[in-house]
Amino acid sequence: MLSGTKILVVADDEGLTQYLREKLLVDGGYYVTFENNFRLGLESFRENSYDIVIIKLTLPDIQDDLEFIRNLKRNDPDSSILAFIDEENSDQAKELLRSGIYGFLSRPFNLEKLFFLVKKGIELHSILLTARKLTVSLQEQNVALQKQNTLLAKRIEESTKNLTRLYEDLRSTYMRTIKTLAHAIDARDHYTHSHSENVAKYAEIIAEEMRLSVQETSLLRDACELHDLGKIGIGDSILLKPSALTDEEWKEIKRHPEIAAQILEPLTFLGDVVTLVKQHHEHYDGTGYPHGFKGDEIRLPARIIHLADAYEAMRSARSYRKVPLSMEQAVAEISKHSGSQFDPKVVEAFLKVVNRIEAVL
Repeated sequence: MLSGTKILVVADDEGLTQYLREKLLVDGGYYVTFENNFRLGLESFRENSYDIVIIKLTLPDIQDDLEFIRNLKRNDPDSSILAFIDEENSDQAKELLRSGIYGFLSRPFNLEKLFFLVKKGIELHSILLTARKLTVSLQEQNVALQKQNTLLAKRIEESTKNLTRLYEDLRSTYMRTIKTLAHAIDARDHYTHSHSENVAKYAEIIAEEMRLSVQETSLLRDACELHDLGKIGIGDSILLKPSALTDEEWKEIKRHPEIAAQILEPLTFLGDVVTLVKQHHEHYDGTGYPHGFKGDEIRLPARIIHLADAYEAMRSARSYRKVPLSMEQAVAEISKHSGSQFDPKVVEAFLKVVNRIEAVL
């Protein structure tokens, strides 16, 4: 248990309350507050800071449930809400997920799943709080950067050297903050921890083999570290789903390159990096997304990122695949899609350096 972790339980089911009291308070050692109706639950939520809220839904009439969830979200948009239901209803479950619920438990209750969902909910709340603080910090720094640029423009004739130094310092600070946010997004799921950093290492090795310039390699590394930034706009119920995605969920996933571009485009010094981030899921044969570019329409560094990203994913565990592919399996998969998903020249360079890539795994 995390020190100081606080849980709010709102349920009028005495049997469920007793069950949670025994499992969370006694067995789990969590600090738990129990309320038997939504009104008291909301008052307690407003007066205290909880890491997760557990509610017993009143299905099939979900209007009170939805209103309560909306009230929780209005008070704390980052709140993690776990729901107990007697019987699952897919249509109602979708509506509840859209309203802010991140997970369900139904009878018979599975203790292992209960503790797993509680733990993930607490982690999700912490990550969202961190991301929100970072976003606010970015916005504040953006305002500060604009003010500094206005001031410096007036003094540019007399202090060109100082202006350049200050701008580079601000740019460096901005990049560090953006990359910190990107790393926080990777950390939402322990399976993807260090994913962007690893993709950058693999891509640099391939870029070196293909003799990219120093400038292109620098852009490549920045784009690798930021390529999944757009996943901040994709819900955990999709990103961490252990089973196959629906068509609608897959459409949501495909939005993340453009979401990242929208976040980064106001930072004009990242123009080329934004292009690479936006193109990193385009396929060589034109079947990728978001624009269906093909061949040389896709920047070469973006083609490299695409292969490095795919290889890192195959060689790592994921929520939907607990056992990574072997090196031989992953190499075979890359070779199989040479000329379709991947640029044949990038594949050729990758095959020459795959042993060096494996050395940094």
